[in-house]
Amino acid sequence: MTTFERIYEVVKTIPKGKVATYGQVALLAGNPRWARVVGYALHVNPEPGVIPCHRVVNRMGKTSTAFAFGGEDMQKKLLEEEGVTFEPDGTVDLKKFGI
Repeated sequence: MTTFERIYEVVKTIPKGKVATYGQVALLAGNPRWARVVGYALHVNPEPGVIPCHRVVNRMGKTSTAFAFGGEDMQKKLLEEEGVTFEPDGTVDLKKFGI
């Protein structure tokens, strides 16, 4: 299994209404130093409807400014549709919505 495939398998396990950080995905995929690799993998997500890359946020709970499938607002919209709420500063409460 390739590195990207391992990352995609982890991302598929993030439940609806929850988020994970790039670092968490990296750790679960086998290497805690792969956070940037997770970003690269999600940017070229081959199955956007199957691999829920919108559920991955940065370590501060912020959505991506370069969300590959419609821009930053689209990631927020997709998360809100799953019941994830945002703090006044635009972050997700990782204690409440994190895996």
